[in-house]
Amino acid sequence: MLHPLDHYDMADLPDELAAELGVLSAHIVRHVQALPHISRAHVYRIGDGGVHLHIWFFARPEGQTQLYGSWMPVWDDLLPEYPAGVADADAATVADALVASIGGRRAAAEEAAQPA
Repeated sequence: MLHPLDHYDMADLPDELAAELGVLSAHIVRHVQALPHISRAHVYRIGDGGVHLHIWFFARPEGQTQLYGSWMPVWDDLLPEYPAGVADADAATVADALVASIGGRRAAAEEAAQPA
């Protein structure tokens, strides 16, 4: 999931942040789809009733062609469990690739887990 630090909804997002959202989303999709066991990354804006923008990324596993289309969030609940070790390694790979392609830094796991 990707969301701005400040409270914006899509319609309220300043142009500069909207441009950054587009670039970040494109890079995240590229890096997710570069994982060897992923065929496609889907991007969704979900959150009716909320005033804070959340962009969700769902990955379609390789060989799961029945998962085409807009029902990916529904299928996500029906897929076999994504092993925590694989999920963590995939997240680290995507985060490192994102930092390499667009800049910034990746927070240490301990730093990210602490409340702000």
